[in-house]
Amino acid sequence: MTRKRNDSHSTEFGLWLRDQREIDSGIGFIATNIDFMWSNYKTGQWMIIEEKRYKSDPSRSQRGQFNQLHGACLGADGYCGLHLIQFENTSPEDGLIWLDRKEITRDELVRFLQTFEAPDA
Repeated sequence: MTRKRNDSHSTEFGLWLRDQREIDSGIGFIATNIDFMWSNYKTGQWMIIEEKRYKSDPSRSQRGQFNQLHGACLGADGYCGLHLIQFENTSPEDGLIWLDRKEITRDELVRFLQTFEAPDA
């Protein structure tokens, strides 16, 4: 059965999708939203970003869909990957930040968004 959202961060269409028995996850249909497609139109660089608050993790279903999407994008001109940004609370301004599970600073996050390159490990 399609899981109901446990927060209010959906659109009316997103809520409607979850209520339709004809397209229930029990018969194979799943969906996930893409938080950000970040790009620089001058350089042609782009990436996909999944944002999680309260250091949440993507669900198993999301991980599967993101892996499928990432695989389809590999080799595309300017593609710089799919990245997970997690916040300790809700934003870079109210707690710690992790990029692809590595703790970073606010300034490192800004540099990443400018350069499309993760800080050195």
